[in-house]
Amino acid sequence: MKGCALALLLAVGPGLSVHAQQLPSGIPAPVYLWPQGAPGALGQGEADKPRMYAFLPEKRSTSTAVLVIPGGGYEHVAIGHEGVQIAGWLNTQGVAAFVLDYRVAPYRYPAPIEDGEQALRLIHEHAAEYGIDPNRVGVWGFSAGGHLASTLGTLCTGEAHRVGGAQINCARPAFLVLAYPVISMELPEAHAGSRKALLGTDPDAALAHALSNQFNVTGETPPTFLFATTSDPTVPVRNSLDFYSALVEHHVPAELHIYDYANHGCGLCGSIVPLSTWPMLLRNWLVQRGWIPPDAPPPPPPQPNLPAWIDRLAGPGQFDGHW
Repeated sequence: MKGCALALLLAVGPGLSVHAQQLPSGIPAPVYLWPQGAPGALGQGEADKPRMYAFLPEKRSTSTAVLVIPGGGYEHVAIGHEGVQIAGWLNTQGVAAFVLDYRVAPYRYPAPIEDGEQALRLIHEHAAEYGIDPNRVGVWGFSAGGHLASTLGTLCTGEAHRVGGAQINCARPAFLVLAYPVISMELPEAHAGSRKALLGTDPDAALAHALSNQFNVTGETPPTFLFATTSDPTVPVRNSLDFYSALVEHHVPAELHIYDYANHGCGLCGSIVPLSTWPMLLRNWLVQRGWIPPDAPPPPPPQPNLPAWIDRLAGPGQFDGHW
């Protein structure tokens, strides 16, 4: 079943540059975010080298690109079904995708945020080489990756400023897609595991508030699409509701889809019939907002999920497949 989803990915990117001896088939060569060493690196191993993978479709339908940020509770990176598979979904429609493998525990704030900023920076700086428009770069995050994505969407203003002692300096994304996202770092709304992994056991209250992104929304926050389930057993749906409410309050274009279901972490949810319709709702929103042209190739049909981690792939978010 998982092979079907991987076959879909391989079918859409035959022109990618691949190191066959080092990388699984169909995975492009990694773009290291900090070739000279990441700030605050704890070592020199694979876990200390954040990277992204540029999945460029053979045929483009648009100059739009998407930075894809998988979840994993800031402890792992679910790069398979929330990264590589998402790139395949976008590539099928002619959209370039960049999948981020960022530093996680024992790294804490600001390391993951720095990696997200740097990925955006590199995508913008090399837009011409990638054949994309730097003004059309969106960010799509899942779960804890949704917290990172919403942090980039609310705190990236194009001007340098400090948040909790760390400098934020990045261009604002063009749009956000947040799937069952972590938004708050304040209990009881926060996902306790993500909060602990990012900020520590007893985080500074001011920093936890500063990184609770429902409070960071302004009229300049990018248009946002949100998807979640009412009875999410891991991340309270209140995270999505509060972020959406803040967007509405500040007159930011926003669309929220809450399914009467209990699930967390299903990615495109191809094997869950009640949830498998959400990617088409997203496609419709992307077309409506002008990020994908109406005549772009259709998205692929629902597929079983890839595993959370891709065999023989190494990186900061690597884990054994068990949460």
